[in-house]
Amino acid sequence: MSWIEAVLLGLVQGLTEFLPVSSSGHLTISKALFGIETGNLTFEVMVHAATVCSTIVAFRKEIWSLLCGFFSLGMNPQKEYIFKIAVSMIPIFVVGVFFKDQVEAIFGSGLAVVGCMLLLTAGLLTLSEYLSNKYKGEGRAVTYKDAIIIGLAQALAVLPGLSRSGTTISTGLMLGVKKSDIAQFSFLMVLVPILGEAFLELVGGEFSVAASGISASSLLLGFVSAFLSGLFACTLMINIVKRAKLWIFAVYCLLAGVACILGTIL
Repeated sequence: MSWIEAVLLGLVQGLTEFLPVSSSGHLTISKALFGIETGNLTFEVMVHAATVCSTIVAFRKEIWSLLCGFFSLGMNPQKEYIFKIAVSMIPIFVVGVFFKDQVEAIFGSGLAVVGCMLLLTAGLLTLSEYLSNKYKGEGRAVTYKDAIIIGLAQALAVLPGLSRSGTTISTGLMLGVKKSDIAQFSFLMVLVPILGEAFLELVGGEFSVAASGISASSLLLGFVSAFLSGLFACTLMINIVKRAKLWIFAVYCLLAGVACILGTIL
């Protein structure tokens, strides 16, 4: 992989991790379009770690407040919020432990699956925007019941082409959660699963610069590219959700999904 390809894939990962268009689906599309081979999982681990850093920087004040509250005495809103995030992670933990091989097999299914999942993402985004506009109330905070349902949505979004942020945010909006709250909850709930996955791949020997065939400089450039674009996309997405402008991405996912399906047929 050249440094230009690393920067390109880093940009794709950073932008699409937070925008509701599926990062995994777009990485698959980009590799197919440009014939890029990433070797083992080393590059994927690096760019996912970069987007985690983007999230931490974007929500640094909120994360610091949660940590301070968590380590203080007695029950408080910060501890309850962290417990809700923990509850939301249960479904993705089950999928990661018991269905890892099946999920990895789906990732090799090609663009047809990606296209179908992008169409599903478009449908979810359209439905959530319609419902959020129909019920114009301010919404409510995330409950424990919401957390487990949103967690189930996140578990389904391991499918390539089904946007994680799009699925979780759409689910939260359909449940009646406040727009600003669901955007923050969606981005924070994925931190531990991504870090956990990266740690397991590191200790399992799947993270190897030498085995990847990618130079250290290309990996670093991919990381920086994913971090900067992710920071931009995270901030942008928060404002988009508040303004209920998800239909723009619904149209994009519809067009991209149709293009992927047609590309496999023609």
